[in-house]
Amino acid sequence: MPASRGIEEAACLPPSPLVNWSNDRYFVVLEQTNTTVFDDMRLLGCLFHLASVPPFLNYTQHFHCRHLVRVRLKWVKNRSLDHIIDTETDLKAACLLKDAIKRSSHGYLSARILSPQQKLLGLTIPVLRFLRRYPTLFQEFSDPKYSNLPCFRLTDTARFLDGQEQAIYQAHESDIVERLSRFLMMSNSKQIPLQSITPLKWDLGLPDDYVKTLVSKYPNHFQVIKRQDRLPCLGLVGWHEALAVSTLQRNSEKSNPSHSYRNFKRTPSLAFPMNFPRGYGSQKKVRAWMDEFQNLPYISPYEDSSQIDPHSDLMEKHVVGVLHELLSLTIHKKTKRNYLRCLRDEFNLPHKFTRVFTRYPGIFYLSLKCKTTTVVLKEGYRRGKLVDPHPLARIREKYYYVMRTGIMYRGKGDIQLPDTKDFTSDGVEQESEEEGESDVCEVESGSEFETGSEED
Repeated sequence: MPASRGIEEAACLPPSPLVNWSNDRYFVVLEQTNTTVFDDMRLLGCLFHLASVPPFLNYTQHFHCRHLVRVRLKWVKNRSLDHIIDTETDLKAACLLKDAIKRSSHGYLSARILSPQQKLLGLTIPVLRFLRRYPTLFQEFSDPKYSNLPCFRLTDTARFLDGQEQAIYQAHESDIVERLSRFLMMSNSKQIPLQSITPLKWDLGLPDDYVKTLVSKYPNHFQVIKRQDRLPCLGLVGWHEALAVSTLQRNSEKSNPSHSYRNFKRTPSLAFPMNFPRGYGSQKKVRAWMDEFQNLPYISPYEDSSQIDPHSDLMEKHVVGVLHELLSLTIHKKTKRNYLRCLRDEFNLPHKFTRVFTRYPGIFYLSLKCKTTTVVLKEGYRRGKLVDPHPLARIREKYYYVMRTGIMYRGKGDIQLPDTKDFTSDGVEQESEEEGESDVCEVESGSEFETGSEED
């Protein structure tokens, strides 16, 4: 590595008045240069800069350089996860339409108002056709003034399930506050625009009126402020140290009690759970690459990353950790890629950070179902099911069961609504989806996975 490269990488670090000349990092710099300290004063300044590396970066200089083996990977289609995304796209659209009808002062909405929302709902079919597909949730009738204008209101079953959903929000309100606090704590300014949180509202499990209910009820946690550009943002009032522990650290502490958060700095290297597609584990280059990656220091997404070289392997692992934590906070361990792009500046993510989704197929899965790109955290699923389903995920399964029932009886001309007694417990009839065979498709450089953009 040339001397100018090491100087440029260290120049971004603030100087320190104390220099520990016994540090081995200085010999790394001197061994990689053909000059002396007295011949090049810039190298002397580099030594002073290296002494100011924060504690969680105080290892060796090669963590700030590119040394990982470059492996050209293939995208492997996962039929099981694609099926989940396909079904939950309709489920999410039905829940959003349910909330919109519920917010209406008249208790119903006309097709004229709902039809333009197809793109925002993520539907691949017209909204009117979607509503008529699920008569067990949405009841159609003619407008009182215009008989040719169809309108839709909620059925009794939909209102009953909504009551159970609101009860879950109230019973798990502390969990919602903790999840939203951790979401804000990962941002640079500890505040995120409301327009960036709104698309993630369903994924994060937030109530429809979370701004009114949570901000007013928890003034010591949240506040609505306006930035200099007069953009309304949800801000964090105070830092909560007990919440500044990532999901990966929590799981490591559960599996190994000696790796507690207090002793974390002594064992800074944490490994991400890997679930490679079939055939990847036998490749020597992939194993060597993953071993080097896992041995890199793990920097918590709640730590300040502004002093990490954005082009280093350490920053790449930090980006993986941030995205891993973001997906861990979601209810279904997945979200759309474009939603994460809107958070790039808030979470100090480098340009084109979405390339890590295809670069680490053992951690993430990138799906192209439903004319959009969805990112899935693979460790959250096992054999097509959530490993640790949230109570909100269980109530949403009941919505999907009602939707499936409507499709079954729609063609017979006899719409039979499920008995509400069937939904008093958490047990819901579900389809067991076995993991299908994988289809391998090679991703070329510069393809849609890396640089393309889609409209959600």
